[in-house]
Amino acid sequence: MPLPLAGIRVVDFGRFIAAPYCGMLLADMGADCVRVERREGGEDRRVGPVTTSGAGGLFLNLNRNKRGMTLDLGHVRSREILEPLVRWADIAIVNLPLATMKNLGLDYASLCRLKPEIILVMASAFGPDGPYADRVGFDSVAQAVSGAMSLTGFPGPPVRSIVPFADYGTALHAAFGAMVALYQRQQTGLGQLIDVSLLATSVAFMQPYLAERAATPVRRQQQGNAAFWTAPSDAYRTSDGWIMVPTIGDWMFARWAKLMGREDFLHDPRFADDLLRADNYQAINEVMTAWCSVRTTHEALDELERARIPCGPVQNLDQVLADPQVAARGLLQDVGYQPGDAPVKLSPAAVRLSAGGEASPEPARLRPAPALGEHTDAVLCELGFTAEQIADFHAIQLI
Repeated sequence: MPLPLAGIRVVDFGRFIAAPYCGMLLADMGADCVRVERREGGEDRRVGPVTTSGAGGLFLNLNRNKRGMTLDLGHVRSREILEPLVRWADIAIVNLPLATMKNLGLDYASLCRLKPEIILVMASAFGPDGPYADRVGFDSVAQAVSGAMSLTGFPGPPVRSIVPFADYGTALHAAFGAMVALYQRQQTGLGQLIDVSLLATSVAFMQPYLAERAATPVRRQQQGNAAFWTAPSDAYRTSDGWIMVPTIGDWMFARWAKLMGREDFLHDPRFADDLLRADNYQAINEVMTAWCSVRTTHEALDELERARIPCGPVQNLDQVLADPQVAARGLLQDVGYQPGDAPVKLSPAAVRLSAGGEASPEPARLRPAPALGEHTDAVLCELGFTAEQIADFHAIQLI
């Protein structure tokens, strides 16, 4: 059975995470996604190298299931290829500074003149207008500006999240926007601009904290792994490791108190609701810490799970790679890249569809990310260029 986006064509001018991950999501669902790189390779191709050729794990994962071509967009003759490429595509994905997009002819007005029904997904750091429009930035900058870093970590210097949530969240918003635009195009015949930014994503994800600050006199400060609005909700040391235990609501707190042998907490006014429990989390943590200290991680998790209290071990990377649930669900696949390279662990799409009626179908096998320029000639042939024209493009170092 064809994948749901089979027949949709995507040209991906992205780099790093926000745009390429959007293209990856579309490609995973069957879109023909062509990644366009500069002739020497994109800046993101060799970040964190894991292969003998120097390709990085980030690039290999975010560009799997795509085809790859090279094109010097700054070359005087680049329009000869760019224009038919845009006309070929249903969706274009770009995360370049707006001024650069205009100079290269990748802004929405320029693309619309070539193909009115084109959908342009434009990812930026701060958005195309406002006082920060011309600034450049990465995920960590958005984390900083949105207030996320000010609340992350233990009391002390601000701390960024090691997971670039602004990048990945922006990519998810971008893919969602592209799907909405495709649906609307079926009704209107017209494309549109999808405007997403790292700051918009970060502010959206920080909204509960921003709302609380705007509406109340509360000023939150860093408090490590402890939650602001409920307790127990923290990381706790066992006799041989650490576990994470988040609880919320009266029913779950009651089950926890019974497991701890502290039913008296249920009648203590300090713990009457989630917010009060959070305000007095140190007293709750004292009980939880003492309980965990005389149990192994396995023992603590077993008792918590039987009491239906959410919990999990704090695992290192080796433990994640060996985790039986990760294996059972196929959350990592061994994917070859180039001959001579060992297979690389890549994560298939985190969304599974049951088009065949199965409750939990197996994830599709991944195709490796393209080698630099691997599909350039094939794509140009599909665009109608002759072998002689393609040879000329190579000769003048356009591709």
